[in-house]
Amino acid sequence: MQVDMIWTIVGFILTLMVFSYIFGDNFLFRLATYLFIGVSAGFVALTLATQVFIPKLFDPLMTGMLDQRIIALVPLVLGLLLLTKLIPRLARVGNISMAYLIGVSAAVMIGGLVMGSLLPQVIATVNLFDLKSGAANTNPVLQLVDATFILVGTITTLMFFYFGARVRPNLPPQRSRLIEVLAQIGQVFIGITLGALFSGVYSAALAALIERVYSIWNFIKPLLG
Repeated sequence: MQVDMIWTIVGFILTLMVFSYIFGDNFLFRLATYLFIGVSAGFVALTLATQVFIPKLFDPLMTGMLDQRIIALVPLVLGLLLLTKLIPRLARVGNISMAYLIGVSAAVMIGGLVMGSLLPQVIATVNLFDLKSGAANTNPVLQLVDATFILVGTITTLMFFYFGARVRPNLPPQRSRLIEVLAQIGQVFIGITLGALFSGVYSAALAALIERVYSIWNFIKPLLG
């Protein structure tokens, strides 16, 4: 109980320090921010050490088989080469590691976008037109309207990010009129999506604020009674 009380008091003090930003930027708010960044950085460093470096690098090098040690040498060498970026004279050597990181990151990102976003979006949009897959009490007309609305939103949103333009002599590049119309419609769908995302973020922030105020009240209420 004493430990819980100590952490309750710490949380109460940190909450008040964060709320002090209402009166403007001040030392207490900056101190709470620095503590949050420091704790987060320490947690990330500890997680990397216990979940990545020790089991994935040091353990295979120390106790692994020969093939495991050879494989573990690859990230070790690349990591050491990456440290040479800190030395101006040897910075070019670190480009090998940077090229590897950029190539792998691009491959993972493209694969994730295609397999995790583009294809599922296309499949989900096509499946909406399958009237047999809907619920038994679903109106087929409403399902088709809903599917058409989503299809139009998907296509026009993609058209908004289409940057191909016709090049004319002595004139700036300009997209076709059809693409421009579709892009404007897609811009409306993007605005609706961003509005929904903003409302979700605002609701989450408001819920966090209510939870903090409620915790402060629970802390003060016994003292007042």
